[in-house]
Amino acid sequence: MRFGRCPSGTMMGSVPRLWRSISQRMGLSTLVLAEQKGGRLDPSTAQAVSAARALGGPVTLLFSGRGLGGAPSAGAALEGVTAVLTADDEALDHQLAEPAGALIVAVQQRRSFTHILAPSSTHGRNLLPRAAAKLDVQAVADVVEVQGPCTFVRPIYAGNALATVETPAEGLQMLTDASSTSAWVSEEVGTSERPDLGQARVVVSGGRALRSAENFALLEALADALGGAVGASRAAVDAGYVPNDLQVGQTGKVVAPDLYLAFGISGAIQHVAGIKDAKTIVAVNTDADAPIFEVADYGLVGDLFEVIPQLQAELAAAKAQ
Repeated sequence: MRFGRCPSGTMMGSVPRLWRSISQRMGLSTLVLAEQKGGRLDPSTAQAVSAARALGGPVTLLFSGRGLGGAPSAGAALEGVTAVLTADDEALDHQLAEPAGALIVAVQQRRSFTHILAPSSTHGRNLLPRAAAKLDVQAVADVVEVQGPCTFVRPIYAGNALATVETPAEGLQMLTDASSTSAWVSEEVGTSERPDLGQARVVVSGGRALRSAENFALLEALADALGGAVGASRAAVDAGYVPNDLQVGQTGKVVAPDLYLAFGISGAIQHVAGIKDAKTIVAVNTDADAPIFEVADYGLVGDLFEVIPQLQAELAAAKAQ
């Protein structure tokens, strides 16, 4: 049986049993790039496996890193997983895209999967495009629904609309999965003595350069000294340093304070779109070529862990006078 084009998305949704039969005949197989933290399976991997199951065919997990712990065993227990591959090596310790991408290329050249799927995490969005370029494939990002072997739904216009994307039927398909399953647990109203992020006259924001959730206490202390609110880049939110409601940018909150302080934020276009109406932007970054300096009114090339204490000392001295 030959398929010049993918079956339509409508048929996929309306006749799931027919689709499963077709997928078996087409010999589909999916490699899921599993994620783990500290030897524990990351929940995003289970979501990616669910998307892979929607494609049909066997699902193989690939774990890479150093000290995988019990994550591969937990992954093998997920429904629909038929095989698990592991690469536990010192070169993969820090999950850099270069060695991990080379690993994916090597695995694909040997196994010839029809689909490669990664969670739409910071790591997945960094890794999959690099591997796709090496394999000469146009990847599809942030897929929220799988309608067929090469028919996918993804958000556009900062998530305000959904587009159905149909890729060429021939060749490898690569995508990042942004689907999720939610259930209502409880509802509570949070309170804070700081001003609302969207209304604050001063916003102190941090990026992934803060390195941990604990280090955001530095920004909180500075924001309190200035009577301002705390914000964060998407990278910091994705890393789990702060909750989603502190995200500033096109896909977070749009702010227009009198003063916006950006510490360790590179200045991605989505973030800049959310702060463009700020009256004064001050940026601190160790990278002199960071895009944030192009929109900043004042910029300082320096280590935020040195700059923030100095700024707090100056504020304290000014208040003491």
